[in-house]
Amino acid sequence: MNGQGIRFASGNEAIAEGAFAAGARFYAGYPITPSSEIAEAAARRLPGLGGMYVQMEDELSSMAAIVGASAAGKKAFTATSGPGFSLMQENLGMAVMGEIPCVVVNVQRSGPSTGMATKPAQGDVMQARWGTHGDHGIIALAPSSVQDCYDFAIRAFSLAERFRTPVVLLADAAVAKLKERVEYRTPSAEEIAGRPFPSCTPDQFSPFAVDPEERVIAPLPPFGGEYVFRITGSMHNEKGGQGASPANADRVIRHLTGKIERNRSSIVRVREYCLEDAEWALISYGCSARSSRAAVREARKNGRALGLLELTTLWPFPDDEVRSLLSRVKGAVIPELNLGQAAGEVRRLNDFDIPVLGINQVNGTLISPKEILSVLEEASA
Repeated sequence: MNGQGIRFASGNEAIAEGAFAAGARFYAGYPITPSSEIAEAAARRLPGLGGMYVQMEDELSSMAAIVGASAAGKKAFTATSGPGFSLMQENLGMAVMGEIPCVVVNVQRSGPSTGMATKPAQGDVMQARWGTHGDHGIIALAPSSVQDCYDFAIRAFSLAERFRTPVVLLADAAVAKLKERVEYRTPSAEEIAGRPFPSCTPDQFSPFAVDPEERVIAPLPPFGGEYVFRITGSMHNEKGGQGASPANADRVIRHLTGKIERNRSSIVRVREYCLEDAEWALISYGCSARSSRAAVREARKNGRALGLLELTTLWPFPDDEVRSLLSRVKGAVIPELNLGQAAGEVRRLNDFDIPVLGINQVNGTLISPKEILSVLEEASA
């Protein structure tokens, strides 16, 4: 399934191949439904690419291993599902605090706990944002097709390296198991650019320096080379040493959020479908966006002015794009396989006193276009 060109592949296979195309050469993980094909692909392909696959004893150690590999200079990733993602949160926080780039694929399934392991869900939206404790920024991407799985895996590494942060590829079981046409393309040089190397001498290097405008992120040379520095989960100063003063703690925590929030224009992406003249809008993501697109096509056939805003970046949440849409439609409907996690964010942005309705399904089945149209018909009657 490897190589460039047109393929017929699953979302999980495409995620793995996208990671390899982006230059990922280290994978540590623990198999879990419905993401295990990513681990299988990594075990099969990485040795031939000069990389390494490590079967870990659990998800805690998986996350620790990719943090270590990334600090040593390798592009590293892991894949899991809800229960494993829960176990990764402590070391995900370490990656946030240590500003270590890495990619975590979470193929969402029904929960909580073991739930229904083979059934799709979208219940980890808020966990991706706030699963690890403390104020921090995070990037999460939501694919809705197999092509997205490939392309977003590449983009996840690009964003992780650029902003020195973990990036969550928040897929779902429906898209990850889906098989469809995908083009394995060659990424651009910009997409696979390596980490910048410090231009200063080792004694002048500050691995946690903060640009006041958050436009330039400090370089991260491979750990263990001539640039000697500390990476720690504790509060640290610009050199990596202890820095628990109130002023420094404030600086660090605001930086961990600011480097994401101040670069929203480079991170946030959405897709618009038939919104030019839309009177009502759907706002959705992942597998539910596929149903939403079908609902838009059906509505348009029947002369109804319906459009879709697909959220391909979930975090940082597309505040400006959603607020702009809400300002020009009569109402919005948010289909998602949870009890309203993205809908709550949309309502937060509703300054226009329009109806914002959720279509929420948590029974392990997908939302159908018919169900979406039924809710719209009732709401707009």
